[in-house]
Amino acid sequence: MQSNHTRQVAAVAAKIGMKCRLVQESWVPFPDAVYDRVGNILMSRVMGAEIELVEEGFDIGIRESWERALEDVKAKGGKPYAIPAGASMHKYGGLGYVGFAEEVRAQEAGAGIRFDTVVVCSVTGSTQAGMVVGFAEDARNVVGIDASATPDRTRAQILEIARNTAGLVGLGRDITDEDVVLEEGYAHPAYGIPSEETNEAIRLCARLEGMMTDPVYEGKSMQGLIDLIRKGRFPAGSKVLYAHLGGVPAINAYSYVYRNG
Repeated sequence: MQSNHTRQVAAVAAKIGMKCRLVQESWVPFPDAVYDRVGNILMSRVMGAEIELVEEGFDIGIRESWERALEDVKAKGGKPYAIPAGASMHKYGGLGYVGFAEEVRAQEAGAGIRFDTVVVCSVTGSTQAGMVVGFAEDARNVVGIDASATPDRTRAQILEIARNTAGLVGLGRDITDEDVVLEEGYAHPAYGIPSEETNEAIRLCARLEGMMTDPVYEGKSMQGLIDLIRKGRFPAGSKVLYAHLGGVPAINAYSYVYRNG
């Protein structure tokens, strides 16, 4: 219900004049009374999306609720353009972050800097998959921080999307298991539920940098980044690029947790 992706789909549909139907499943077992009325889902409603709330739990794969919605649109005479969760299992789902890699290289050239490692949150997989392909020719490290709490599923999906994307862009080499680096241990206690370590990372970034992160995605990837730095995962002098994926609106759904800051 606090999907960043569905909110962005609603925005694109509004911009180009298409109707938008969003299937919002109950992926997060969080009891806040306003969880389905604030943050990302509120913005999707304001932008005119038709929202279907579905009482089904977390699963990054293709869902029956999504397929039912497509059939319903067709039955009513509509012609749906189907986008699965996170756009990840869409044919073109990894291309956006191939473009991200191209933008990073251009900005590095302009700034006279080169990042050794890119750190990013991973759940449905297309973001990291696109980066793996986009940075493949640079021998650049792309480190995913799992926030799904189902890392085996996420790792397999990243690999599948990356291989498909590599074919689309004509990469010229195979994507292997070794190309997909996914750090586990930061998604607990469950997808969308912040641990105390997640909350500490959120507050640290906010109070030292004025940078907001959220309990679903960025809070957990920042928790992972901080912990990996403390453990010496990156050599001294490394230049690490942290990819912030824009999930801040979701923090509004956790208002009671952060009521005192």
